[in-house]
Amino acid sequence: MRKLLLAGLTAFLFGCAGSPFGGYDIPPGTPRDAVIARMGQPYHVVRLANGERLQYSLQPFGQYAWMVDLDASGKVVQARQVLTEGNFHRIEPGKWTREDVEREFGRPAWIDGVASWSGPVMTYRWRDTANSDMFYWVYLDPSNVVQRAHPGMEFVNAPNDRN
Repeated sequence: MRKLLLAGLTAFLFGCAGSPFGGYDIPPGTPRDAVIARMGQPYHVVRLANGERLQYSLQPFGQYAWMVDLDASGKVVQARQVLTEGNFHRIEPGKWTREDVEREFGRPAWIDGVASWSGPVMTYRWRDTANSDMFYWVYLDPSNVVQRAHPGMEFVNAPNDRN
């Protein structure tokens, strides 16, 4: 039953993906109002030094997140899907904070704790260039500073999932 509910919710989210999350082809110079008319209200707005970022994410079940950066006049500077290996490699352990990670990637799919780590672990779901289902884990210390980050495979419908 749980798997059926999850499958239905995932199908719903992907069905909605064509309309609100097609931000990757919004051209520079597009006004803020036109972005919102096309993509809907962002789930979060982040203030930037020279404008703002509109965040659109399919987390926790989807594997994509779009950031639409606007300049001070409210025009698009760039729009891009950010959950990629190249973008994840920009994370700098010891320098980046939880705030930095959430500004660059949006909300994670979930935040957990594990016995072998003293701080929270942020988990993002994404797809690599081979279209494989992946996780990206960001380990924070108790002060919310990134200490390590790495990818791992997400095994969907593996033999042990059938129970």
